[in-house]
Amino acid sequence: MFLTISTNGTAARPATDLGYLLHKHPGKAQAFSTSYGTAHVFYPEADAERCTAALLLEIDPVALVRRGRGKGRGGAPDAALAQYVNDRPYAASSLLAVALGNVFSSALRGVCAARPERAAAPLPLRVEVPALPARGGPDLVRRLFAPLGWSVTADPVPLDTAFPEWGDSRYVRLLLESERLTLAEALRHLYVLLPVLDDAKHYWVSADEVDKLLRAGEGWLAGHPEQQLITNRYLSRRWSLTRQARERLELVRLAEADDSEVEDIDNAVADEPESGDIDVADESGTEVIDNAAADGTGTGTGTGTGTEEKPTPLAVLRREAVLAVLDACGAARVLDLGCGQGQLVQALLKDARFTEIVGVDVSQRALTIASRRLKLDRMGERQAARVKLVQGSLVYTDQRLRGYDAAVLSEVVEHVDPPRLPALEYAVFGHARPRTVVVTTPNAEYNVRWESLPAGHVRHGDHRFEWTREEFRTWAAAVAERYGYEAEFTPVGPDDPEVGPPTQMATFTITTEREAKAA
Repeated sequence: MFLTISTNGTAARPATDLGYLLHKHPGKAQAFSTSYGTAHVFYPEADAERCTAALLLEIDPVALVRRGRGKGRGGAPDAALAQYVNDRPYAASSLLAVALGNVFSSALRGVCAARPERAAAPLPLRVEVPALPARGGPDLVRRLFAPLGWSVTADPVPLDTAFPEWGDSRYVRLLLESERLTLAEALRHLYVLLPVLDDAKHYWVSADEVDKLLRAGEGWLAGHPEQQLITNRYLSRRWSLTRQARERLELVRLAEADDSEVEDIDNAVADEPESGDIDVADESGTEVIDNAAADGTGTGTGTGTGTEEKPTPLAVLRREAVLAVLDACGAARVLDLGCGQGQLVQALLKDARFTEIVGVDVSQRALTIASRRLKLDRMGERQAARVKLVQGSLVYTDQRLRGYDAAVLSEVVEHVDPPRLPALEYAVFGHARPRTVVVTTPNAEYNVRWESLPAGHVRHGDHRFEWTREEFRTWAAAVAERYGYEAEFTPVGPDDPEVGPPTQMATFTITTEREAKAA
């Protein structure tokens, strides 16, 4: 199998700089031993104006079979023979991608101490692959490479030039040209997409392949229109690995859209719960104030006598209030937006009246903990059909969230930067448009009743704000007016005559007139 990479240059910026970038001298022919044979690197042409590097991979079919312990893909004699008689020595595949990664490892990373400015700058590049398996034909080749900035020529290879009526083979002659890409970007594209087009991996695909895919796909895979096909094929359609890859890519996409780091997006909870009983915080799993006490005194402290009944945790009171609203409105299909560790989802599952429950959170860590809490991997088929956990940001519209009876935003809005609240409002009330929306949020006035909370502090470090009762009502009334809902307000927890309840709740119900217009 064979691949060439060419570039043009000038006297001031000679094309032979390609040798520095690839860490392979143009004046030498070099050979590298691989598990499947020998990889040769040489330069058919190398001067200031034009330089071409060639990678030739000599496959040893016997070594390939022995490395696979002689196991064919089937028990039939022809399958066994196919191990020795196949296209592996001639057509680009995952074997060539592995050779690219091994022979040009520094170039893949964009590392070049001798010419760092050249490594970081786009080059006029021309890549040729004479024989490339393309399961999906030339159209798929273009769909994979064109969005990455390549000009793509994919000519089908006829089965036999002497018999044109036989049609074309599944191979193409590939030519890629670009002046907008760095060499490292070009190599990473080839490293991922060659085996994707071949739709086969010639080695066992393990969990570390996800890391390889994400490293090579950094900067381009998260936004690629064919991301799903690429991850499926690259990971040999192993469902658990493809799901893991897509979840991590979604985090990357959301972080890029927010102009932030992935760690800042996926920070809702710690990697692991601190104990087996993680149902001790608020719905998002992030409350740090001792909100367990709601004994009517509003202080959050007991008398210490040991005789009084233990107060109901505020988190439980919130869930009970939300469930009462959902029951009253007759909702069957419910969204838990910002579901955190899945406490509300778990409570909804216990009631058969809720036939479809979708938990949405931007944090993959939170969703992982929620999945463990719900025991999704051990859940019966009928029960599992009722629940789904999806990753997404609430400040972006999402077609998956349309058409539900009710949505819950429990202890969520205060985690959103105020300038982004309008985006959340539109995504939930304007686009998803459930018939009922339930919003709970801390009452800032009640904070004085917590002796453990310093004056002027919010209840959690990630809270962007905490509203007074008047501020919450003003916001809710404006949202209801803007999107055609009516809002009703309910206290949650002990309703202090001076400062109100610890949690305030608004129930938005879509108005008949606006609903008719939307229909």
